[in-house]
Amino acid sequence: MARLTRTESQARTRTDLLATARDLFLTDGYAKTSLERVAEEAGYSKGAVYSNFRTKSALCLQVLELIHETKFAEATELLGGEGTLEQRLELFQGWAERTLGDVGWTMLEFEFAIVAKDDPELQAALVSNLGVVRGTIGARLQALADSTGITLPLPAADAATAVLSLGLGLGILRAIDPSLSARLITDAIRAMVSGVFTG
Repeated sequence: MARLTRTESQARTRTDLLATARDLFLTDGYAKTSLERVAEEAGYSKGAVYSNFRTKSALCLQVLELIHETKFAEATELLGGEGTLEQRLELFQGWAERTLGDVGWTMLEFEFAIVAKDDPELQAALVSNLGVVRGTIGARLQALADSTGITLPLPAADAATAVLSLGLGLGILRAIDPSLSARLITDAIRAMVSGVFTG
C-alpha cells in the first residue's frame, strides 16, 4: 500500500476530526464537547485539532456546514428527481419525517445560534452559511415552479426563507413532540408550486 502524501494525510486527519466532532456534537451538544475530547476520540493529538481548527466554534461551524450540505443535498435530489410533482413531494415527505426534529441536529443548531449571538464574526459566518442553504432551497423551489408552469407567489428568495423558517420551527417542535407530523412543510411547498396561492 502506497504511503499517503503529506497533503493526503492532512486531508484524512481533517476528515476524521470532522466525523468525530460531528458525532460528539450531535450526541453530547456543543458545550459538553471539548477539542481535547475530539482529539482523544479521533485518535489524534490536540495539536492536530488546533492545526486544522483554530477554535471549537470554527470546528462546529464546519460540522454544521457539512450537515447542511448532506441533508439539503438529499432533499434537493428527491425534489429534483424523476416522477410527477406529487411523487417527488411524497419522497420529500418521507425525508422530512426522518430528518426534521432529529434531536441531536436540532439542539446543536439551537445551541450554536445562542453561542454565535454575542460573537459578530461567528454570527456573520452563520448568516453566510444559512444564506447558502436559502439559496439552494430557493433554486429548487423555482425549478419546481418552472416544471409545473406556475409563478411562485413570492420571490424565490422569500419563498425559501418561508420554507426554511417553517422547517426550523417544525424541527424544534418535533424534537419536543415527535408525534407531530412533518407534513406541514410538504404542504407548504405543494401550495407554493401548484398555484394554490395567487401571485
